[in-house]
Amino acid sequence: MSLDTVLTKIDADLPVALDRLLELLRIPSISTDPAYKEACDKAADWLVADLASIGVEASKRQTPGHPMVVGHVDGPGPHVLFYGHYDVQPVDPLNLWNRDPFDPAIEDTAKGKVIRGRGSSDDKGQLMTFIEACRAWKAVHGSLPCKITFFFEGEEESGSPSLIPFMKENAEELKQAEIALICDTGLFQSKTPAIITRLRGLLGEELTIKAADKDLHSGMYGGVAMNPIRVLTKILGGLFDENGTIQVPGIYEGVPDLPPEIIDQWKALNFDDKAFLGGVGLSQPAGEKDHLPIEMIWSRPTAEINGIWGGYTGAGFKTVLPAEASAKISFRLVGTQDPVAIRKNFRAWVEAQVPSDCSVEWKDHSCSPASEMQTSHPGFEAARKALGDEWDDPAAYAGCGGSIPIAGYFKDILGMDAMLVGWGKDDDQLHSPNEKYDLESFHKGIRSWARILDAMASAA
Repeated sequence: MSLDTVLTKIDADLPVALDRLLELLRIPSISTDPAYKEACDKAADWLVADLASIGVEASKRQTPGHPMVVGHVDGPGPHVLFYGHYDVQPVDPLNLWNRDPFDPAIEDTAKGKVIRGRGSSDDKGQLMTFIEACRAWKAVHGSLPCKITFFFEGEEESGSPSLIPFMKENAEELKQAEIALICDTGLFQSKTPAIITRLRGLLGEELTIKAADKDLHSGMYGGVAMNPIRVLTKILGGLFDENGTIQVPGIYEGVPDLPPEIIDQWKALNFDDKAFLGGVGLSQPAGEKDHLPIEMIWSRPTAEINGIWGGYTGAGFKTVLPAEASAKISFRLVGTQDPVAIRKNFRAWVEAQVPSDCSVEWKDHSCSPASEMQTSHPGFEAARKALGDEWDDPAAYAGCGGSIPIAGYFKDILGMDAMLVGWGKDDDQLHSPNEKYDLESFHKGIRSWARILDAMASAA
């Protein structure tokens, strides 16, 4: 099969591919807000119809939440499963958008043309790069180079409550594929294609320190009554020592030392931490002093205070000792760290520091371990070489500081590794106002998937 002919077809059809993406972006499929349930259904129906238009047997599968879309198409090469999500984040605060977030458009910027709109990068634009690559291949050759299962989720941005039950119930159907492909990541430093081979896990905790049974007058009670904000900030202030080491007992159990070859590869990427931090108005790495900044993002655990509140925070001044104070804490996990054990140890560590006149209440949030993909499947190296043919820089195996639990679910539930490849850039403003996706990312992303499918078929 001729890859060059497919790439030429992709180039010629880019305007109509963009029209299709804009049509999908106009559907406000916000999964976390019940007001948009019909919109999520509409997006699922749209994808079923679009897959059918290229010969994929696709259907909308109902769940207790938003529907899944599953499709199958035959081909001579290996069986791959492609995962993406069609739901999007809420758009608040709306006043910070420069245009209606669900009225997408192609805009000229100082850095080139971009696709502006909610979901353009996360994840509808990325999802459509794969479908468009399949469309071009089918148009040129009448069939696809690989056997493909399409698996689209509608709840990724709201915690994926239906995902695990659905995967377990449909495991026999889904696990026929030998490798999963996920397009929900980005280019390294916005220019180098990256195959993500490790993802950090995530543990979320919310705690409330309670003291008196009501807010107290700070003149009448100040100095003699315990202030829960004082208790909370003292505890959280002790999360780290002067070297940036997390002080929760046992938290480093399961944190692996990086192999020298991985460290050498990461050093060769020439990560510019000053430019990375400078882009958000900072200049100095704040983590563990004995590790490279790129290690701290990709392969080291974290403990971060994501929110803290208590007392009076409105306009003016109110002199009170609050009855309670709260915080949200997240831990990013690596290696074989056990999120359940860390939750237990963190709570015990906090509770041991709470004075007898106070109490602590807890709320569970996310709890998922880290994922590390094995690159022994021939598709990984075939894909890496194929990406180097499309982009100016050779592709790299990289880590990701974020958490994409679906990759671990593919391994644990379906027994397959996942290859995470994406074309997003650092300035795409994911989850923020004025989200965008570079036209170059969309165009070259389509071409890249065509190359990957061709390479995987050839390597089989």
